[in-house]
Amino acid sequence: MIGKKRSIQRETLLNILRGTNTHPTADWLYQEARKVLPNISLGTVYRNLAMMSECGHILKLDFGTDSDHFDGDISPHYHFFCKQCGKIIDLLLPYDSRINDLAEQDDCGTILGHSLHFQGICQDCLTKTKDK
Repeated sequence: MIGKKRSIQRETLLNILRGTNTHPTADWLYQEARKVLPNISLGTVYRNLAMMSECGHILKLDFGTDSDHFDGDISPHYHFFCKQCGKIIDLLLPYDSRINDLAEQDDCGTILGHSLHFQGICQDCLTKTKDK
């Protein structure tokens, strides 16, 4: 699966992660994995998430909160982070590879890709604010 020895723990975590679009934390993934593998440890979850993100099989997302979030969708795409509730949403914007070309014009080196995170207040939070 990942170029390493087959692991039921890694496969379980990957299946859980690819089965959600909520960009969960390691703690959430741990709770879900325990439903399938009751004896899995939190340390095992963290180690496997680190390994999978280093190998490029999942995305590790850092929005400056207390916890990293993870994404099972490794295709190039953008994210929106709600600064009020912490929700992370996949944006349906087409990935613009021209940004790579623009960055390379700065003579910083060879650009292999980019990630872009938008921040703001999500529709749910805006609606709650209007309703008050």
